[in-house]
Amino acid sequence: MLEGSRRLAGFVLFALAAQFMTVIMLAASIAPGYDYNGGAISDLGVTAETATLFNVSLILVGVLNIAGGYLFYRTHERPPVLGLFVLAGIGALGAGLFPLDRGTIHSLFALLAFLFFNLEALAVAGLVTGWMRLISVVAGVLGLAFVVVMVIGDGGNASVFGAIGHGGAERMIVYPAMLWMLCLGGYLMAGPADEPARPGL
Repeated sequence: MLEGSRRLAGFVLFALAAQFMTVIMLAASIAPGYDYNGGAISDLGVTAETATLFNVSLILVGVLNIAGGYLFYRTHERPPVLGLFVLAGIGALGAGLFPLDRGTIHSLFALLAFLFFNLEALAVAGLVTGWMRLISVVAGVLGLAFVVVMVIGDGGNASVFGAIGHGGAERMIVYPAMLWMLCLGGYLMAGPADEPARPGL
């Protein structure tokens, strides 16, 4: 039972990250004149040629993160960790349902996703072992550092973005989390050899 939940959680989380990174790449190549340096990833959600593709993918990220987080929760039974997965999923869902042209509400949901996907990685570090623990910590810390950079830059000090610009800084929030999730998905699908300890054991 636990092994099945673990493997299914891994598949769901791997699928989440794989589809979203693929969609970002494809949408950026389709959107006319898309600016990797100065533009936001969410610009892809308001460009006519890519809006449906991007927003559906983002909504799927939210749904899969909540589902995968619940399946993973069944193997460790730590409610705070599940809460992080749910909050990150809500952030992605909201950002997809309310695209960039909806203003503040999109920004709030996007910030929720940026913050909690990376907190999710740090929390999972306590449930895994070996290299997966190190990957979780590095991804979470790196993503959160660039959340701070993004807040400072969008607050009026754009020079903090440096040569990578707003677009590069935003990708340094999203990509570490997605690459971490690909690794976590593989780790969980590989089997129960490093099954996290359940409460009381």
